[in-house]
Amino acid sequence: MTLDDELDRIFQFRDRSDMQPTIAALLPLLEAHPHQARVLYEVGGAYDTAGEERLACSFYERALAAGLSGDLLRRCYLQYGSTLRNLGQHDRALEVFDRARRVFPASPSLAAFEALSLHSAGLPDRAFAALLDAFAALLDAFADTVHAPDIDRYKAALRANADYLRSMGRT
Repeated sequence: MTLDDELDRIFQFRDRSDMQPTIAALLPLLEAHPHQARVLYEVGGAYDTAGEERLACSFYERALAAGLSGDLLRRCYLQYGSTLRNLGQHDRALEVFDRARRVFPASPSLAAFEALSLHSAGLPDRAFAALLDAFAALLDAFADTVHAPDIDRYKAALRANADYLRSMGRT
């Protein structure tokens, strides 16, 4: 069984209302692979879900430094930024979301959580612009993935409206 398989197996049995068994299952993997990016990220996520946000942040930081990539990197940025927001560290949260959005500019989930952070930081106009960007990304995703005659006819219009919303968010 690969390390990824073992991590997937652990999370298959996760109970979000009681994360201690998940954390207990992850700690031996952390001991065996203390610098492995996904292990660090998953441990951080488990502590975060368990309500231990400050501890989670240290694991997210280590996971980012260890070289996460792809969707795990996007998820780590989102969770780390959101956790910083929950801890009242708005400036740091916005820095994380700024980095994340440069790497994943079309991510609606990052745009949505960035909007929450901007709002929490007392920047409602920028939060609204981020929500427009998130909605534009959702329209693009909808046009790219939904295949039905009544949608196919309007895909160009959906994409044009997405571009319009993005331009509104920039002004």
